[in-house]
This record gives sequence, C-alpha cells and structure tokens, in this order.
Amino acid sequence: MKSICGIDCSQCQLRCDCSGCSETNGQPYGEQCMVAMYCQKGEDAFTKLKEKIITALNELKIPDMEPVTDLHALKGSFINLEYPLPNGQTAKFWNDNKIYLGNQLHKAGSDRCYGVAADETHLLVSEYDAYGSNPEIIVLKRYNE
Repeated sequence: MKSICGIDCSQCQLRCDCSGCSETNGQPYGEQCMVAMYCQKGEDAFTKLKEKIITALNELKIPDMEPVTDLHALKGSFINLEYPLPNGQTAKFWNDNKIYLGNQLHKAGSDRCYGVAADETHLLVSEYDAYGSNPEIIVLKRYNE
C-alpha cells in the first residue's frame, strides 16, 4: 500500500484492515483522513494545521497538563471514548472510521492521563484512567483554523 502522507504502511498495526489512502483517495476506512486531505493541499498545509492545533491546545492552559509538542494520526476508534453526560446518558464524539490528530499526556501528580484530539473544526481534551476508563471531558470546543 502507498500512503499520501509518507507513513510506512508496512509498519502499521492496522494494515490488514486498511484499504490504503492512495488507493482510496484519502479514505482508508471509508471516511476522510484529515492528514491525507491536508497533505493533498500542498507541501506545508498539514504542518501548518498541526502547528495551529498544538498552539490552540496549549492556549487552553489546562492545569497539570504538560505542553502538547506533537500530534499523531489516530483512527477514531482509538480515541472515541464513551463520556458520561450530566443527564446520565453517555455520548461519543468522534467517527470511528475517520483519522484525527491526537496525543496522550500524563497528568502531573496523578495516575490519570489527558487525551487530546482534534479534527479541522473541534478540539477535545479529556482526562481518564488506564485504558480510557472513567473518562471525563475537560474541554470540548469548536476550533476555527
């Protein structure tokens, strides 16, 4: 398989489930991959997007969260936790088959982690225990690049 973004598909643990972004025009799981979409816009479009998202996440100044220095392409199913809502229901916010940018950061002085995730329009910062258990939304907001 050939990738649009330059990732080595032979090293990916999802290669058996993936149709390849070059073969699917940037939709390896049937939904748009934002990394491929921005790579197709030009040489530095993806880098600029990534920098803007990192800046926006760091500007949130969340206590005990280390600065975001990098974001990774992640399949929605990896980051799509089920969050409890105030009314007792639960909700997921991402599409399992899209590719997003995200990272996991350790919470200072705690066993919990922060998960950061973004697409072209939204930022999500959550806090959770090991393996994504007991998730809590810290920030969910519209992001305008």
